[in-house]
Formats: sequence, structure tokens, C-alpha cells
Amino acid sequence: MKKYNIKVNGVQYEVEVEEAGGDDVLKSAAAPVKEVKTAAPKPQTAANGGSDSVKAPMPGTVVKISVKAGDSVRKGDVLLVLESMKMENDITAPQDMTVASVNVSQGASVATGDILVTY
Repeated sequence: MKKYNIKVNGVQYEVEVEEAGGDDVLKSAAAPVKEVKTAAPKPQTAANGGSDSVKAPMPGTVVKISVKAGDSVRKGDVLLVLESMKMENDITAPQDMTVASVNVSQGASVATGDILVTY
């Protein structure tokens, strides 16, 4: 048996793995060893005047953009649709806001954390 520490979403787990025929097989998973606390990331200020941003929660492809710079939107309104793993995900406004800029175009591929919209 080999013991490994694995971190998932900031929580560290200790797992034991048993070698079986050259393939590693998960034997058991224990409760979290300790919770790792990280500081919240600082909002990025865009050069075009937006003081806060909406970032991509996952990698994917932009399939539809529902807003443009200058639009006023309410909390929960759909800003754009992001396709990831063959599923369409609505990216919504986190608060009432006025869109300062849309930093992606339809068909663009984005990575987790990329800035999609500033406000």
C-alpha cells in the first residue's frame, strides 16, 4: 500500500493505493486531512475602465453573447453561453451592473479564469 495526499478544491485528502498487476487501484479514502485556506483573488482592473470582471468558471467555447458594452443588466441575467463538455452553461451577471466591455467573441475558446466581461 502507498499513501498519497490529494488536494481537491482546496481540501487535502489522504488516500491509500494498492498496486495490483501494475495498475494502481484506489483502496480507501479518508476524511479530509486538513482544510487549506487561500486568500480570495484580487479583482483585475481592465485597461478599458471596467473595475470588476466575470471570469470563465471552466474551459470551453463561447457559443452565444447576449450583451454588449454599455448594456445595463440585472443580477442573474445571461451574459453569454459557454459550451463545455458538450453542455451549454449560462454565464450570468453576479449583480446589477453596466457592461464595460465584452472580452471574448463568439466561437472563441477560453480557459478557466479568463476574463469574459468587465463591469
